[in-house]
Amino acid sequence: MSDPETPFGNYQFEIYLEGLSGRLPELPFTYDELERAAREVLDPGAFGYVAGGAGSEDTVHANREAFRRWRIVPRMLRDVGRRHLATTVLGTEMPAPLMLAPVGVQSIVHPDAEVAVARAAAALGVPIVLSTASSKTLEEVAAAGGDAPRWYQLYWPRDPDFTVSLLRRAEQAGYRAVVVTLDTPMLGWRPRDLRLAYLPFLRGEGMANYLFDPVFRAALPRPPEEDLMSALLHWAAVFADPTLTWERITFLRDNTRLPLLLKGILHPDDARRAAAAGVDGIIVSNHGGRQVDGAVGALDALPAVVEAAGGAMPVLFDSGIRTGSDIVKALALGARAVLIGRPYMWGLGLGGERGVTAVLRAFLADFDLAMALSGLAALEQLSPDVLRRD
Repeated sequence: MSDPETPFGNYQFEIYLEGLSGRLPELPFTYDELERAAREVLDPGAFGYVAGGAGSEDTVHANREAFRRWRIVPRMLRDVGRRHLATTVLGTEMPAPLMLAPVGVQSIVHPDAEVAVARAAAALGVPIVLSTASSKTLEEVAAAGGDAPRWYQLYWPRDPDFTVSLLRRAEQAGYRAVVVTLDTPMLGWRPRDLRLAYLPFLRGEGMANYLFDPVFRAALPRPPEEDLMSALLHWAAVFADPTLTWERITFLRDNTRLPLLLKGILHPDDARRAAAAGVDGIIVSNHGGRQVDGAVGALDALPAVVEAAGGAMPVLFDSGIRTGSDIVKALALGARAVLIGRPYMWGLGLGGERGVTAVLRAFLADFDLAMALSGLAALEQLSPDVLRRD
């Protein structure tokens, strides 16, 4: 939990004091510099897979443009000496309203993959949302994170028995909620990946939760250790189900006792459908621009979705968060917490666990300072009145 006597913003003074001894930070602090540094060290296929978006990548740009249209209006002479940034969402405590978004195939940027991310996040108390397409099994990641809070993201497969198996494993491994990604009934058209004919799943990356699942393995003609290609082809057949409808949410509700969130909501009517279906929360997201080229910027969609949810369930946000001020804007527009993806992936690629830690500490410090310098000492003070739309 955030200690008001030692706010996150003090991280900058650690850096300045280290500089007196000639020690400079290992990682840059702006998103663009992080991305450029990662491009220099990562395989082109891996870099393109993380950085890329659908089609012309117009939606990736729309996410950033949406943030630029909202401006913070700082207020003066308010007591911001003690900041209270801790929050709780669906029973999960966090030191600030920041979580790590589900990102698959992390082994393509660092061999320690999700294990390194889990350790870094656990040390700071920041919750992770683990992807079904992780490079380490959900059990391995849970062990690495210890008692730290974690949620499990579900790519809802065609096979109902396999779906139930994943849900049961998540419960047994101590995950505290299930996040169902709705916007990927099939993979989007991604030119960067297509240009290099690079789909990491077909190279065996991001397959741990599949290859070690008893139901998935039982459907194979031979164990994947003997016949990986058959396992990969079976993965392609069951990975996603484009026939899913709202009526099927009942199946998930009946097969897990964990809080259930739907990720990928952009339309207020879908928020109303989610509430009617009895889910516990929603995440406004366009998958970081990776699925539909020309889709609405996620932040542009947030206010109407929050209004439609009507306080019946928490609304979280991802897609385009790059700075602490971005977090302030999303929270002011009604999000209960935000999720970051690409920034911590670049940290992982550049420095493993240390790199993720550096990115997270920078985000927490930047958010703390953005709150204080805007005249805000508590999350409860955030509202649309904090902002002005250009």
